[in-house]
This record gives sequence, C-alpha cells and structure tokens, in this order.
Amino acid sequence: MKFKKTALIIGITGQDGAYLADFLIKKKYKIIGLKRRSSSFNTKRINHLYERNILKKIYFPFYGDLTDTSNLIRIIQDNKPDEIYNLGAQSHVKTSFEVPEYTANVDALAVLRLLEAIRRLKIEKKIKFYQASTSEIFGNTKIPQNEKTTFKPQSPYAISKLFAYWTVVNYREAYNIFAVNGILFNHESEKRGATFVTKKITRAVADYYLGKNNILLLGNLDAKRDWGSAKDYVKTMWMMLQKKIPSDYVIASGVSRSVRDFVKEAYGCIGVKVLWKGKGLNEIGIDSKTGKKIIKIDKYYFRPTEVHELRGDASKAKRELKWKPETTFKKLVRDMVQFDINESLNKI
Repeated sequence: MKFKKTALIIGITGQDGAYLADFLIKKKYKIIGLKRRSSSFNTKRINHLYERNILKKIYFPFYGDLTDTSNLIRIIQDNKPDEIYNLGAQSHVKTSFEVPEYTANVDALAVLRLLEAIRRLKIEKKIKFYQASTSEIFGNTKIPQNEKTTFKPQSPYAISKLFAYWTVVNYREAYNIFAVNGILFNHESEKRGATFVTKKITRAVADYYLGKNNILLLGNLDAKRDWGSAKDYVKTMWMMLQKKIPSDYVIASGVSRSVRDFVKEAYGCIGVKVLWKGKGLNEIGIDSKTGKKIIKIDKYYFRPTEVHELRGDASKAKRELKWKPETTFKKLVRDMVQFDINESLNKI
C-alpha cells in the first residue's frame, strides 16, 4: 500500500489519539501508534485498528513511554515519521497536585526529550512536530484568551504544560524545527475518559435513566469552561502541520459554560429538570418530578487552586486555518448521553 505520509501518534489510545488516527487514515497516512504497556486492555477506543486489514498494514503499534528517552529515539529513528503528534500526558489537573513530579516528567520533560531527539538525529528539516497544549496554561487571566494572552498556570499540570509550550517555541526559534503548540480548550466526545467531569456527568445521567439510584458527586459547579467537540478539534492538529510557516493556535468554541450548565443540559436529555437546594458544600441537586437527590457536592473534587473561567478566542485559527467548530453544545452533550445509555444497555 502506498502512503502519502507517515505519522507517529504518541498517546494513540486516548480520546484525541483515536480520532486523529481515523482522520489521518482517511488522508492515506501510515500510522505509527505509541502506547504504554499495561496489564489490562487499554485499546478500547482503537480496537477497530486491530482488524486484519488494518493491523500492520496501515496501523503499526509500538509500546513506549514518554519517560524512556532511548526508546523514543529508537522509534523515531526506525520509523522515520513525517509528522509527530505528541498527545501523551498525565492529563488530570486534580491528580497533578497529588503526583506533581510524575506530571512534570511526562508533560514537561518528555517534550524536551522528543525535540532533542529530533535535533540529535539531525532530522529538523524532515519532520514536523505537534504538541498538545492546553487552555489550563492561561489560568485566571482576562477572557477571552488568545495567542497573546498572558499565562498564569494554577496547577502542576498547567505549569508542566507551560514548560512544554515554551520548549516548543525555543526549539522552533533556535533550531528551525517545524514545531507548533495547539492550545485546545476543553473538547469532549463519546470517547472521553471516565474520570473527566463531563463523562462522569453523562454516565450518571445514563445510569439514572436506566433506574440506578447512584448519586453524582461533583466539585465546583460554578467553574466555567469552553467546551467543544474532540471530533472537530483534532482536524486542526493536522491543519497546523500543513502550513508553510509554523505557528501556535488557540482552538475553542468561544462560549463558556459552567459545570452546572453542563449538568442541566445532560439531565435535560432524559427529560429531568434539576432543582438546586442549599449552598456551598451543602448544595444538592434534586429531580424536580420525583424529589430524589441525584447530585451532591464533595470537597474532594475541589482543586487547591481553582481556575474560574476559560473561554477561547480562535480568531487566528478561523482566519489562517479556515477552521470553525461544527458541533453545537447541545448535540455534543446529547451524543455523549445517548452513547452512555446505549453502552449501559449493552452490558445488561
């Protein structure tokens, strides 16, 4: 089979990696996928890539870890990718407070390892590098946030990602490596990881719809985020690497909504109106029809330092990449809820 290009996707088993692989296969790419070794199956999102007509014909999996420099160099040297997409990370903000050193090793130093590998292998002119940045690097700054907004990270995760951001900029300027940062604001989908708040909400809604009486535990209901669709956003990763001149881009919907808004939208998908009673840690959510308590606040889910609102300005991406989001917030939430309902039904 003749391929147009070869792409190395680091973190292929994650939400974004899975969607990006599908997108690039349609573009006639050969896919090199890097995933961590695990004693349990962690390929659910990309099981279809293991089909007979794809595995080792279009998709070539490799075990690896962002903390293992020699293995990263070997994989790059042996496979000679045209494009590298670094989507691997310790991606949980709350968890980063508990494992800050590990977060820095994987999210910060790993980017240095990858770019240094490109430099030492002397393939600066043969390869393009995409770094998955995050809106968390902005922290509590003036909204909307764009490429010129000051950074004020509020967590070990955000600090690590900011180190990675500036490493990309430095290697681009110092060594002429085609390296870019995609500053993607929150992007969700049916493939979202179970511990992310949006997935926790839609799974709880599915459970309630199916008659389970589990109470949904949440933290800061008033934190506002700019939620978009992962399916829309992964396209921009590829778009950035097709430009003649490397540059960093904010990718966002331009609208921020609170966790409370997400809850309202999700439960509304099954015809449930949530009534809120109490304040602070004593606030609860009640099904307006049945009076059942369905949501409770748990202080465990509050971060030591909170980011109050993130809202992106993607004007540059719209202008230079000719990109705009296609999926509405309502459709995004509805699709996630319906997927979780169907998945739960299949387990019965």
